[in-house]
Amino acid sequence: MTRLAARISKNDRMSKKTTAVDPVSRFEAALKELDDIVARMERGDLPLDESLQLFERGVALTRECRDAISTAELRVRNLLEAPQAGDPAGNEAEGE
Repeated sequence: MTRLAARISKNDRMSKKTTAVDPVSRFEAALKELDDIVARMERGDLPLDESLQLFERGVALTRECRDAISTAELRVRNLLEAPQAGDPAGNEAEGE
């Protein structure tokens, strides 16, 4: 197994371990890994096959982060649209 394949395999295992952790920790771990990948690729000294493998992993991490952000946005939207405590009709005090 190449050094890159071992590192990606390790990162995959770490990602799978974080699935049991809260979504914020998963997001932060994915973002850190993505940042590390970008830094390595920006150096420009990687062989093509390693660059492609890192790029593929980066795309997967980007999608994971995007999904986490979408989920967080939905949670915030739901919290903002939920009836406020003490207002069973759901009317906001500002509009009265």
